[in-house]
Amino acid sequence: MTHRQGRFGAGRSVLTLLAALGTLAGATLVGAAPAGAAPQWTRLATGVRYGQFDIPAAAGPAHAHVLSVDLRDPRVRVELLYPGAVAARDTVSRQATAQGALAGVNGDFFNISEVQHPGVQATGASVGPAIARGRVLKGAVPDGQRFGPALPPGTGTEDVFGVGTDRRARLDDLALAGSVRTPEERLPLGGLNQYALPVGSVGAFTSDWGSASRVRATCGTDADRAAPCSTDTHEVTVRAGRVVATADTPGSGPISAKTTVLVGREAGAQQLRKLAVGSAVSVEHRLVAASSWIPYRFALGGYPVLAHGRPLPGLDRRTSAVRTAVGIANGGRTLYLLALDGAPAYRSGLTIAEVADTMRTLGSVDAFSLDGGGSSTMAARLPGTRSVAALNHPSDGAERPVPNGIGVFSKR
Repeated sequence: MTHRQGRFGAGRSVLTLLAALGTLAGATLVGAAPAGAAPQWTRLATGVRYGQFDIPAAAGPAHAHVLSVDLRDPRVRVELLYPGAVAARDTVSRQATAQGALAGVNGDFFNISEVQHPGVQATGASVGPAIARGRVLKGAVPDGQRFGPALPPGTGTEDVFGVGTDRRARLDDLALAGSVRTPEERLPLGGLNQYALPVGSVGAFTSDWGSASRVRATCGTDADRAAPCSTDTHEVTVRAGRVVATADTPGSGPISAKTTVLVGREAGAQQLRKLAVGSAVSVEHRLVAASSWIPYRFALGGYPVLAHGRPLPGLDRRTSAVRTAVGIANGGRTLYLLALDGAPAYRSGLTIAEVADTMRTLGSVDAFSLDGGGSSTMAARLPGTRSVAALNHPSDGAERPVPNGIGVFSKR
């Protein structure tokens, strides 16, 4: 995929809040705005506030929950929430509790089903790149293999929201760069802990992947997620720089530390068949940013909807749905995390164009759409409570297990 150099950057922010329309259904909740007033922020901890408000939308009022996060405060940080493995899922509240987060929202779109491939299990792995505490967890699947709504023109699966080691948030692209070296040749690395590999490539799986089957990585094509699984595959297990096992079919089960499993399809499989047990192999990989030279401490996938204060061209203005999004203000020092109440039981949803407008009205200069629908969740530990719980009303009636999210941490 070609990088879109310089598309994103920090900008000036003017904080304005949406006026809430209508009367909130049911009892007044913490941070709820009375009819006709701006949201009333409730302090959750140092640098973290929570509020609610109504959004006038084409399909009817939507009800939103929002967190304001001040990264200028050294006691506040955001990190990747995830269940400890790429190919695993858990609820936002349980992930936040396990990692000691104060609050969080769901993150990237993911491999949620496999109805087109009988006998193949969905991995639950996310679509885009992921970085946790500075460690690269995975790369992006090919654009045609993604789950989720149609992407805005000019965007792709390598798009990320992230926070650098400078504690500033930004939007960027992260592309996988890597290689597999043998005594005879150097092969390009086509994937890292991904549920889908490019046709003809070799992908690497590490202990970060988890226990899920690696067969899904050889199904579909770069342009068609539903295309049949490849019949030309090969797998090689590398430990301490040497091949220790080979197989014609990708396997499953946990991968030991300091062990890499290479999975090839088509031309990649043919290259791996040249390797025998005992062959010397080394694997290298990293994620290369398109717009920033500052290393990322945290990053996850989704897609941009607002850049430099302007909505991206071609945003969908027709499809209303429950959404989750993150906005960036004050030169990357302020975040707005937004999640809607589930529809239709509670309120309507927003189009992607309305998401961009909402995030801009909140004060965001850049904004990023995350997974929505039944995945949309905001969870937090409210003042006076001891546990993290969902604040919004998820569409499924309960929290959906998801592969990752944005966790908010604060030293009260």
